[in-house]
Amino acid sequence: MKRYPITRPYLGEEELEALRGPIESGWLVQGPNVKKFESLFAKRVGVRNAVATTNCTSALHLGLLALGIGPGDAVIVPSFTYIATANAVEYCGARPVFCDIDLTTFNIDVNQVEDICKRGENPIKAIIPVSLFGLSADMDAIVEISGRYGLRILEDAACALGARIGNRHAGTWPDAAAFSFHPRKPITTGEGGMLTTNDDAVADKVRKLRDHGAEASDLERHVEKGGSLLPQFNMLGYNYRMTDLQGAIGVVQMGKADQILSGRRAGAAFYDALLEDLEWLITPHVPEGRTHAYQSYVTLISPGGKRYPRLDEMPGLNVKRNRLMAELEKQGISTRQGTHAVHTLAYYKKKYGLNDTDYPNALLADRLSMALPLYWNITREEVGEIIESVKVIMF
Repeated sequence: MKRYPITRPYLGEEELEALRGPIESGWLVQGPNVKKFESLFAKRVGVRNAVATTNCTSALHLGLLALGIGPGDAVIVPSFTYIATANAVEYCGARPVFCDIDLTTFNIDVNQVEDICKRGENPIKAIIPVSLFGLSADMDAIVEISGRYGLRILEDAACALGARIGNRHAGTWPDAAAFSFHPRKPITTGEGGMLTTNDDAVADKVRKLRDHGAEASDLERHVEKGGSLLPQFNMLGYNYRMTDLQGAIGVVQMGKADQILSGRRAGAAFYDALLEDLEWLITPHVPEGRTHAYQSYVTLISPGGKRYPRLDEMPGLNVKRNRLMAELEKQGISTRQGTHAVHTLAYYKKKYGLNDTDYPNALLADRLSMALPLYWNITREEVGEIIESVKVIMF
């Protein structure tokens, strides 16, 4: 039976060869390959600083700390996102204030962001807009609202390598952003993350925080400046360093980024064309002026006529979605729900006394979204086979 994974990283001999360098040199921790990876990433995104970390979650954590977020602060977070977005806020001792999403884009509803700020129940200090599945959040509106209410902005760009608004790449809006290199992301280092910012002070603080709070990295001490004495530690830091093995893979992956992104967009276009007449499945919406990176191809189960569902329709449709996903799995076709409605997860639900229906669009997206297989070299024939299976099961 032919299997269709939810994604397929583009890894090969080039990555294997790249690992020889750090293995033979013995420099396995954060070093010259990480520095080169950071430089390539900063240039591609279009920022002054890119700081590599162990993963996107740690990049979010350090980004919040560098922006001054701490105990007692409140941070707006979309409810439909991976749990790591909210967890990073909790790590700082701050409180995530959930906001519902726009169901057409799966991104944070900027009108509701404004409402939260106006209420002023918990003075909001920052916002984490998530550019979900590879589609940039409405960053221009978020910057405008944040400016009026004095909010710091940390974009969760985990999925957003290749996403743009006009000619501007995700991760370039104030104050900082965090990217992921998990295997489901367009480029991968296995695990790994990157904080991007044009604020040199933020970048400097994150570089120190990721390395136990050290005033100088191992690379600076041993290679660039020389010296055998340990550095000074003027702040409490963390061990969030990317290894040079990962950095070496990242350098190779950057050279493949255009091919990977082009292939994913081609695959998404195949789905768009072949699903156009399927009335009960809504395909990804891309607002004018935005470029989708298609980290995932996430659809939404519809009651028919490409109409967005209501809450009262959700239970029946959820049963159909779950049955469809289970049957596709039996045929070797991997699917996933888009991501969580975080406010429905036990930790947050209990801690903050939340109800499932508090954020209805996030709840609908949680119960009715379905990601279909998408990878850099998926063919039109493969997409056609997947869709035929979908149609047979549902009808």
